[in-house]
Amino acid sequence: MSKIREKIVEVNNRNEKALTIFLTAGFPSVGKFVELALKIEQAGADILEIGLPFGDSLADGPVIQSSYTVALKNNVNLLTTFELVSELRKQSQIPIVIMSSSNPVLAFGKKKFVQNCQDTKVDGIIIPDIPLEEYDDFYKNDFIGIDKILLTTPTSSEKRISTIDEKSSGFVYCVSVVGTTGVREKFDDYVLRNLERTYSIVKNNKMQIGFGISTPEDIKKFSPFCDGVIVGSAIVKSLANDDDKFSKTIELVKELKRATKS
Repeated sequence: MSKIREKIVEVNNRNEKALTIFLTAGFPSVGKFVELALKIEQAGADILEIGLPFGDSLADGPVIQSSYTVALKNNVNLLTTFELVSELRKQSQIPIVIMSSSNPVLAFGKKKFVQNCQDTKVDGIIIPDIPLEEYDDFYKNDFIGIDKILLTTPTSSEKRISTIDEKSSGFVYCVSVVGTTGVREKFDDYVLRNLERTYSIVKNNKMQIGFGISTPEDIKKFSPFCDGVIVGSAIVKSLANDDDKFSKTIELVKELKRATKS
């Protein structure tokens, strides 16, 4: 069993949903990123998803894109991201997922990327612009030992969801809504019906829901249809307006974690 799946199972066995927190590498600053990540874990995060800032982001909304801009100005790249993960690993064994566009990975070199993942004990990767049709060609045998997390969307057919479930490891990432990431004020009945449908199809993996989840109320609403939730834009937005000790963001993570408990 992968470390990521093991963590989700462990949390679920406590009658809780797993809480994955998204952080942009090097945001709001490179120097305080490791301190931030440790505080996020202590506040209740079960898994960390660390986003590599890149300029051609397609699925990320304005909040996360803005954080990428800041991180890029801080000269954050893949090598910087691995250095931050390496520093974090000296103090934490929390499961870590790297999220990146395919372009930086290809520019860095796939074998070099995998070697760095292994060296820094990255547990999983999400590369959202690699479609299912290119999965075998892109991953081949280069990513052994690293969970490859694929995404379903509201438009995914039952057959496609099943195939994604077969090829994913760690968990299946269920995108809750059509469009980009970002805080949403409400979710209509269609969203909930689709989440229920997708959750009933995913059999091989645990399933986590992401995109738009920002409040404890959202988590409680989605909990019947998942094994965990991913919160990104709400965290990044909070960090952009927080103090240097991340007080507001830490309190938000605590509130979100409380909502995952049955």
